[in-house]
Amino acid sequence: MTQNKRPNLLLLGIDSLRRDHMSSYGYHRLTTPHLDRFSEDGVLFEQHFSPSIPTTPGYASMLTGMDCFSTDVVALRHGGPLGDHVKTLAEVLGEQGYNTTCVGFTGNPSAKGFQTYLDYEAWLADETGRCPKAENLNAVTLPELKRLADDDKPFFLFLRHMDPHSPYLPPQPFERIFYGGDEKDPGNHSLDGLYEFKPFVDYFKSWFPEGCTDSTYIDAQYDGAIAYMDASIQALFTQLAELGLEEETLVVVTADHGETLNEYECYYDHHGLYESNLRIPLILRYPGKVPAGKRVSSATQIKDVMPTIMELLGIDTGTAYDGRSLMPLVRNEPHVTESEMYITECTWMRKHGWRTPEWKLIVALEPDLHFKPTVELYNLIQDPDEQHNVAEQEPGIVQLLTARMEAHIHTREQATSRTNPIYTNLNWHGLGVGAFTSSQQAYDSMHIKSPSSARKLQAKEKAEAAENAEAAEAKAATAASKEA
Repeated sequence: MTQNKRPNLLLLGIDSLRRDHMSSYGYHRLTTPHLDRFSEDGVLFEQHFSPSIPTTPGYASMLTGMDCFSTDVVALRHGGPLGDHVKTLAEVLGEQGYNTTCVGFTGNPSAKGFQTYLDYEAWLADETGRCPKAENLNAVTLPELKRLADDDKPFFLFLRHMDPHSPYLPPQPFERIFYGGDEKDPGNHSLDGLYEFKPFVDYFKSWFPEGCTDSTYIDAQYDGAIAYMDASIQALFTQLAELGLEEETLVVVTADHGETLNEYECYYDHHGLYESNLRIPLILRYPGKVPAGKRVSSATQIKDVMPTIMELLGIDTGTAYDGRSLMPLVRNEPHVTESEMYITECTWMRKHGWRTPEWKLIVALEPDLHFKPTVELYNLIQDPDEQHNVAEQEPGIVQLLTARMEAHIHTREQATSRTNPIYTNLNWHGLGVGAFTSSQQAYDSMHIKSPSSARKLQAKEKAEAAENAEAAEAKAATAASKEA
């Protein structure tokens, strides 16, 4: 490393990656062999959480070190930019003389402050019917990594990986690497509920194989997308080594949120405050600064990422982050774990709750499109898969957790001088109708049509392009229908 030059930062945000489907976290399928090896050279955090889902609030917290009260962001379709009252990691490092590049996250409010934005195709299938998202990312990232390496300045390169985010379309051989059955078995009815769910069925039919009946096939596509992403990431690590940058680069691998598969009636998405969405990975590697082969079992949160990075890069911003550096945990120093957390969601439903190591309380702030009860309570020890809502059987626990949640909300509102954003984001769905008054209204109003319309939800500046792509899809479908 050049004398007095700060270390580089490579931050991989792997969208929709749930840690319990990674072999490095004990999954029975070998989905992440390269990340498994990567983790052996660094620190793996076993109980890392993203309390505010989905993408926009998740990245807002990761890239500012703040919770949702401080960022004022809880919704996927956040109205307006990220406020100037918080500084992003890109802004801070830019002020410190870094070159900063963001790949795959243009137009999202949480991505503010980068000097360079690069994009790649991460939604639509190619002529094979599959979508090589990770290779598309590498095609723009590898030349950019070389460009950054050739400059005298340190760099911050942020990558938003879109595998394994839906649509799950990993290219061959990853499509069937974890599946050997008949996905069109007429005797299999595991997708019947999904096909009857009007808000999402058109989206799923746009990328599911025609006639698919087996949910384990779709699950295998998710796992295949993880394995494909893992293999493609190795190309980045290889180039980092070939450029001679391994010793002077902090590499962070994490996610914005997890994913629900054919579970909880939420169907291959990341809404619902269940463990599958809250549990994400966090792995750090920085030779000589971070010990190799360390595993940390204490609970950590996505807001801890930025202050940890700041300590490892040797930067003191003077900012009082809501998160805390995790390096004391790594060094086995005394550290009081934040074991309870406030959780929020504004994706397809508006809910919040309170999670302890034993209990999970979920409270709906308006009726949801799944017709779920207003209050859900799960015992995470006795019922780790959250299959039995015991709210009616345990009113005392509901009361206790509600009181803890409301006390936390009051404390954070007082500290930030702002109202809890989960209360004020009444247009979280983007429909301009205010809060839903019934589950039927929510069910009839919420609809996702295709991958291009899904893309439009996450990048407002690309709305016109997405609309044009959707129109082209519709035109092509009409032409194909006429030819048939």
